[in-house]
Amino acid sequence: MRKALVVASLLLLVAFALQFVFAAVGAFTKPADESAYTLHSITGMAVIPVLTLLTILLAALARAPGRVVGMAVLPLGLVVLQALLAMFANAFTDAAGASTPIGLTVAGLHAVNGIVAVHVVVGLHRAARQLADPAPAAAARVVVREGEPA
Repeated sequence: MRKALVVASLLLLVAFALQFVFAAVGAFTKPADESAYTLHSITGMAVIPVLTLLTILLAALARAPGRVVGMAVLPLGLVVLQALLAMFANAFTDAAGASTPIGLTVAGLHAVNGIVAVHVVVGLHRAARQLADPAPAAAARVVVREGEPA
């Protein structure tokens, strides 16, 4: 189960990284319309939540420490926050449908939250790798004194 947790957390990290690519595709598509963000929306509303739930399940089945399980759960909350931020950013438009300063600020928070989510998933993946193979981490901490054989 611990190796599966490593794989799931890596897939989750890849999905989050792709989110930035898909957001850029949407932002740079000309002429821009809602369909430009289709990959970004599908990944954020379906792929990432499913991978997050899988990661939470694997963390629990692997009997990971509470901190690791918490790190596995946190992206789910951040995904919910992402959806809310996107909804609020879109809600703050003027009568003509143009962006307002408030809407752009909320959209900026959407991007910042994405960065936070990636940071959390990087930490989760590191923790999962350490949990799956703790021996190399322990070996790396061995201090050899000068003059003693290694």
